Formats: sequence, C-alpha cells, structure tokens
Amino acid sequence: MKNNSNPLILYGVPLSQPVRAVIWLLLYKSKSFELVMINPGSKGDFGSRNPAFLNKNPSGTIPLIEEPETGFVLSEAHAIMCYLCNKHGWKDLYPEDLQTRAKVNSYLHFHHRGARDASLGMFAPKVRKDLSIPDVLQNISTAIATRTIKILDTGWLNRSVFLTGDSLTIADMAAYVDIGQLHKRFTNIFDFDPYPNVNRWLNAMASVNQH
Repeated sequence: MKNNSNPLILYGVPLSQPVRAVIWLLLYKSKSFELVMINPGSKGDFGSRNPAFLNKNPSGTIPLIEEPETGFVLSEAHAIMCYLCNKHGWKDLYPEDLQTRAKVNSYLHFHHRGARDASLGMFAPKVRKDLSIPDVLQNISTAIATRTIKILDTGWLNRSVFLTGDSLTIADMAAYVDIGQLHKRFTNIFDFDPYPNVNRWLNAMASVNQH
C-alpha cells in the first residue's frame, strides 16, 4: 500500500490465513502498509527460517509486523490485530466495552484449537500437495472442522449476526479467513448446507466492504 513515507511493514504471504486476516484489517481501515513476502519454513533469503528473519521473530512464524519509526516488531496474527486496534482506536472492530471485548478475546483463543486446526488439515492438502499430510490427520481435521462449525452454528451465531454480536469485529475476520476458504465460493471443501447460521454469516462476511 502507498501514501505513507514510513508505512507499517507486514511480513508474510497472502496464502497464509493469519496473514490474510491482518491484511484484511489493514485494508478495511485503509491503513497503509508494505507487504514483504516471506516464505514460511524456508531458510532462503526471504524465508521465515532465515537468520535475518529469526533475528526479528525467533519463533520463525508469519505474520510479523514492524514499525519503522520505532523498530517495534510483533508476531502472531491475533496479537497484531488487537495491538493495531488498540493503537489506532478501532473500537468498532475491538469494542471498548469490557464484556464485549472479552467475548472477542474468547473467540480468538478458541480459534486456535478449532477453526485454525481444522483449516490446516483440510485446506493445506488441497493447495500444498508437497506437504504429504497423512490421511489420518486429514480425517481428524475434518472431524474438528465439523465440531467447530456446529459450535458456531448452535452457539456463537445462534442469536447474533456476527460472532460476538450484531457488529463485525476482528473475531469475525480471524474466523472467516480459515472457515470461509472451505466454502463453495472458494475451494468447496466443506458442505455448509446443514449449518444455516454459519451459512448466513459466511454470506454476510463475503459482503463486508472497506470501511
């Protein structure tokens, strides 16, 4: 993105779901940033296992943001999204009300053992055949996805338009990059027809425009 002499630097690749979540947030808020392509797992010059990148982020994961003005770096998509919302006052996406914010945080924590795990096992084999993910892990992932989507349908989305209420939050963005890609409009990996609330939410998320 342009129009800033010292834009935020975002390290990662758009194929990564967590990276896409941060990109979506930045685009939604029209926040300038520079995307530096980093190949996850690679030790090459632009790899996440390269010593230069590990010096910035010892865990060797993407996304990673860097603020040129201060040198501040931060990894982990959800931490990054919370930080950006706090820094820029994006209270619409990360509500100031403590109970609503707690619900957003609750989903962000739940996501790692639900939609994220399921997405890795279902989506990755379709786009990264070189990974050779065992069938047993793919089956486990499908079971996790089914359980997670059922929980979203009967719980989180049973009485509200979005995950934590009737307004979009970063919880929805984090969830959609993993769950939405399984929909028929993208990879058609999962059948969402038995889950009307999730289907409604997926349609609402697909209609989200830049703020």
